[in-house]
Amino acid sequence: MGNQLTPHKSIPGRGPQRRSPWPWLLAAGCALLFLVALLRPSRPGDGISPSGAASGQTGDESKVESAQKLPRNARSAPAATAEEVVARKLSQFARSRRDYMYALARRHNVEVLGDVERFFDAVESGNWEAIEAAFKKINGGDGSAGHSKDRPPEVTRLWPAIIDAYGAAEQVNKWPAQKLLDYGNEILGSLRPGMVYVGGTDDGRWIPELLNDTSDGERHVIVTQNGLADGSYLDYLRLQYDDRLKTLSNEDSQRAFQEYLSDAQKRFEHDRQFPDEPKQVRPGEDIQMVDNRVQVGGTVAVMAINEKLLEMLMQKNPELAFALQESFPLRGTYEDALPLGPLMELGARDGQNSFTANHATQYLDYWRDAAQRVLFDAEGAGSDAALKSYSHDTVSAANLLAAHNFNAEAEEAYRLAAQLWPENPESAGGLADLLAASGRQNEAQRILDDFNRQYPGRQKDLERVSSTFKLIVEVRK
Repeated sequence: MGNQLTPHKSIPGRGPQRRSPWPWLLAAGCALLFLVALLRPSRPGDGISPSGAASGQTGDESKVESAQKLPRNARSAPAATAEEVVARKLSQFARSRRDYMYALARRHNVEVLGDVERFFDAVESGNWEAIEAAFKKINGGDGSAGHSKDRPPEVTRLWPAIIDAYGAAEQVNKWPAQKLLDYGNEILGSLRPGMVYVGGTDDGRWIPELLNDTSDGERHVIVTQNGLADGSYLDYLRLQYDDRLKTLSNEDSQRAFQEYLSDAQKRFEHDRQFPDEPKQVRPGEDIQMVDNRVQVGGTVAVMAINEKLLEMLMQKNPELAFALQESFPLRGTYEDALPLGPLMELGARDGQNSFTANHATQYLDYWRDAAQRVLFDAEGAGSDAALKSYSHDTVSAANLLAAHNFNAEAEEAYRLAAQLWPENPESAGGLADLLAASGRQNEAQRILDDFNRQYPGRQKDLERVSSTFKLIVEVRK
């Protein structure tokens, strides 16, 4: 059953899930689907410390309270509070994104509208209400980060810098300042020198990016797998990291799409021809045959293509090591991945560096400690953003453990994720799949039934992440 954590106070009921990266992700996916018409050795993983503590923190983004413990005569002025540190960093980040915005404007020979200037002024000020209002105005009245049909074309050309500034500001608004610093520093502190960080979720992307860009230490290359199919995002990466990272091309995007399309068609045809064999179409994967041509859509398809693009990016940069924080399970990366603090290092396994039982124990220890730090902290336990984020990342760790047959550790990690955020369909679905695969079908069914009874509005999400749920539904029909 795994160890149970008992926080010092009860966890309030969770509201709707935080705005996820899906609008951005689906916009990139839609852009990618238009392509139909147009047609390392890395250093071995160092593992993690048994304590689970992140290392390598530098600059004033490190834990603020440490400065407050200095002897009174060791400092000439009061230490900055976490809120002051974060506000200063957001202002600095806004200025750097404004500079990139101007670089994009020059590159594409577009005029910078006054409303865009006022948006960056608002981000620099840190006033969330002003930021939201300014963002809506330049996004055709739409407050979401996805594609807006009313967005002016001049703004579209500058969008990668705009959404960077907005994404960081949104996380600053959602997270308690100290927890934001803790979360970002745990990620950045786990990276070795020269590593590329691949951030997936909104908080997993923009919090480390905010701290990385404003750090006094090394500034890592930071990318998101969710944007790799977007030509404007790749152009933005070249602007930032042209001398440090070989980026993808439009031809790479077309090839990734065609490879996925061919594979999807084979799996779809297998399931039609052999209905009694295990299904090869993945849960939540929308594959259809229309006029004898295969069509794909949905989050699972988009992320499968993004996974191929990430693999291509790594192949283009064999001298670089990559660390991943997932937005959606990229299961094809698990075979050669190793734990790295709160992350997984991609392509890290080789003949001398395998995923050992010691890795699994240390990985689980890390997430036990992380859950305790959040649940037993008043700010953490009261923050939906922190609880949901740590829950999601714990599920990713459980997925990696399960992929390497460390089932006991994976089970406990799934249960930890559910304690952090009971409404998380990823933890319920992942645990049910693990139990069913190990012959515990009755327990798996009970997990899914209990989740559906408590959170009936999450059934579609559960179906998207759990193959066991789909099988149970089919049996009951």
